[in-house]
Amino acid sequence: MKTLLKNAWILTMDDRYTEKKDGWVLVENGRITDLGEGIAPTDAEEVVDCGGGLLLPGFVNTHCHASMIPFRTMGDDCPDRLRRFLFPLEQEAWTESLSRLGARYAAGEMLLSGITTVADMYYYEDQVAEAFVEMGIRSFPGETVISQRAPGSETPEEALRRSRELLERWAGSEWVHPILAPHGTTTVHPEALVACQELASTYHTLLTIHACEMDYEMQFFREKGLTPITYLDSLGLCGPHLLAVHCIHLSPEDISLMAERGARVSTCPGSNTKAGKGVAPIREVAAAGIPFGFGTDGPSSGNTLNLFDQMRLFAVSQKTACRDRSLFPAREIVRFATRGGAEALGMTDAGQIRPGFLADLTLVSLEGPSLFPVYNPYSALVYGASAADVSLVMTGGEIRVRNGRLTSVSLADLRDELEAAMPPFRRAAQKYAEII
Repeated sequence: MKTLLKNAWILTMDDRYTEKKDGWVLVENGRITDLGEGIAPTDAEEVVDCGGGLLLPGFVNTHCHASMIPFRTMGDDCPDRLRRFLFPLEQEAWTESLSRLGARYAAGEMLLSGITTVADMYYYEDQVAEAFVEMGIRSFPGETVISQRAPGSETPEEALRRSRELLERWAGSEWVHPILAPHGTTTVHPEALVACQELASTYHTLLTIHACEMDYEMQFFREKGLTPITYLDSLGLCGPHLLAVHCIHLSPEDISLMAERGARVSTCPGSNTKAGKGVAPIREVAAAGIPFGFGTDGPSSGNTLNLFDQMRLFAVSQKTACRDRSLFPAREIVRFATRGGAEALGMTDAGQIRPGFLADLTLVSLEGPSLFPVYNPYSALVYGASAADVSLVMTGGEIRVRNGRLTSVSLADLRDELEAAMPPFRRAAQKYAEII
């Protein structure tokens, strides 16, 4: 079926940042087949009037723990909460059902904010992948590999087995692109890290890991005369497969090494600054030509699963840290949230509105009170818009959000499904009530 989206202010995100102010896009078989300005084709079976809104490539979330919705608002101001209660509560109370239902709700939340692709790291990722397919969001799921008892896996070897099964089950899928997801540089034994890299190389996929994030992590490697990045490099992990997450404490030498090896970065300004961990040196990362995109992190770490918050926080934190108002103009920030994220994930047919590319599109209405007038559409997106301004989302040529509502299920139903599965989790959490 041909679908025409017309009367749109199109931001193509191509090399020239081409715009089409009275633009139209023609979609067929899940791909963009044509676009233009002015008089639109008349042979489409479905016509969508975009009402003059901003039509851009779908946002790409390069790092998430989507299923962690039940943890949202727990211990937001608690120091060292990962070890104090997140790990213990996961080990005690996390289930396959919570992973699936949490992912369904999170996918709904992300779609409503214009995210069309997400890279995810958590437990029972086979269930997460199924949930994402059901919701119509493109995904790069990775089973967490960690050298301790974890949900679904008593050992890292079990998690690696789950990872291999995930890779084999979804091989060749258009919607699910499994990845390797060792948890962190200090939480996974070197043997398991090497095994993850071997799988990533065998299956030609990404390996994502938290790196250069924690103060204690940096101190641990400093005492060995290393950095987390040089440690990963010594094991063979710093290469084209690597998507390093957070990267707050990268050294100039780390950045040069990552650029030389062809590694990528996911930066999470919301969770980084919320936790007081610092501002990643993205000015230097960008200058080195390292592909990078934005991540929301999980709903426990960054709370909201939308990239509008990340764009704004990225802008204000980077400009403040570098004391340079002109740093990262708004159109570059929108690029990082769309095309940049796609490039960081190795997607060669997403992140731009151009013929042949995936029909993963987001429409942002300009009817909101903070979006008048609009002289610069990129500034409007970064500094004025919010998830509530997203009016339509398409993935694979199918409309998943129309008039600001999910088309296949209501968010209320998704919330009710998850709520019904949460009582045992809530009871287990009570023992941590004083710190959360």
